[in-house]
Amino acid sequence: MRHRPTGVPLTPERRRDQNWRMEPLLQKIETQLAALPVSLAIGLPGGKRVGPADAAVRLEFNDWSGVATLAAGQIGRIAEDYVEKRLRIEGRMRDVMAAGAGLLPGSPVPSDTSWWTQMMRRAKSIAHHTPLKDAEQIRFHYDVSDDFYALWLDPRRVYSCAYFREPGCSLAQAQEAKLDHICRKLMLKPGERFLDIGAGWGGLLLWAAEHYGVQGTGITLSQNQHAYVNRMIGEKGLQHRVQMLLQDYRELDEGQSFEKIASVGMFEHVGQANMAAYFGKICRLLAPGGLVMNHGITAGALEPGQLGAGMGEFIAKYIFPGGELLHTSLVLREMAVGGLEMVDAENLRPHYARTLWAWSEGLEGRLEEARAVLERTHGAEGGGRVLRAYRLYLAGSAMCFEHGWIALHQFLATRPDGKMSTGTLRGAQSTYPFNREYIYR
Repeated sequence: MRHRPTGVPLTPERRRDQNWRMEPLLQKIETQLAALPVSLAIGLPGGKRVGPADAAVRLEFNDWSGVATLAAGQIGRIAEDYVEKRLRIEGRMRDVMAAGAGLLPGSPVPSDTSWWTQMMRRAKSIAHHTPLKDAEQIRFHYDVSDDFYALWLDPRRVYSCAYFREPGCSLAQAQEAKLDHICRKLMLKPGERFLDIGAGWGGLLLWAAEHYGVQGTGITLSQNQHAYVNRMIGEKGLQHRVQMLLQDYRELDEGQSFEKIASVGMFEHVGQANMAAYFGKICRLLAPGGLVMNHGITAGALEPGQLGAGMGEFIAKYIFPGGELLHTSLVLREMAVGGLEMVDAENLRPHYARTLWAWSEGLEGRLEEARAVLERTHGAEGGGRVLRAYRLYLAGSAMCFEHGWIALHQFLATRPDGKMSTGTLRGAQSTYPFNREYIYR
């Protein structure tokens, strides 16, 4: 038997209007809209509208399943509907994300800590992080188009959290501050052998060579990044001091050693199952007494797992296949298992929110250029899909960092050399001074 809302007469006109069957759903949505921090209007299948005409955000649905998804707070699936053109979204990205956060039924930080769920996640992690799959997953994201990334990154193409040392910093200034912040933490010195794991478009690698005089080696699995950085090395005349390799971190020759190592925005791709082996590899490559900086996104949940409300699935499908985040407690455990001693940790979470908003606004200001670039490499349909996915990914990630559902940590660690006389304090067993003043001098 079909039910209609109680107390509402079923007139012939209402019988012809199919929307009456959806009135309980619409009543729920109207209640949700009234509680949002920004005004939201919804265009329903058949032409009916809910919400104010001058709303800051407007959603136009092609079918009722999307409306039900919205009412359930599954904003990741709403994002997928937008990418696949089953839904149209209008409004500023900041307003869109404020509405999205307000529609969530609760915190999206995963809370399932059952042994079965964790075992299945670990099995999935093992399957998704072979050298072949990692290479495919890295190229899926980083080889989208160099010209596309250049539209909204800073001139050095630093694709990781910036460091806004001063409130008025531009994105470019904050990225240079971040590069220098890392180099100072690592206490880089001329002639030191420096390894950059996951070197991206070479921002840190080239900065360390030009400003600190290191002998630098960078590795990446992205063919586009590899070609770009090698071109930059030639243009800057750094061939005698810097090399960029197309190589997996697991393939690095352990017969070599480096006084200093950095991994920036890379360990998110390693996978929970490989994390101890990853830090173990770094420890064996690091000279005794040397320093390593691991800079990357960390999870808000204590146990591994994707963000809820469909957000994790959206990121895995359209942006970072195979990406996995760990809580800081798990990262520190795996570092210790790998043989490293953590000596300093810094949370830059709000810095990444501001960085992502800068990227988002940069992309929003050049949408037509971005569309043209992506259509050249992906075709009209594929290019449009990528552009829609990145619009939501950048703004949505900014929202996640602002709310504290995910974070960004810099972990500085050392490989103790076992010598009580090494360092400025007895028992330091490394070049680390156990005093933060050196960073700011």
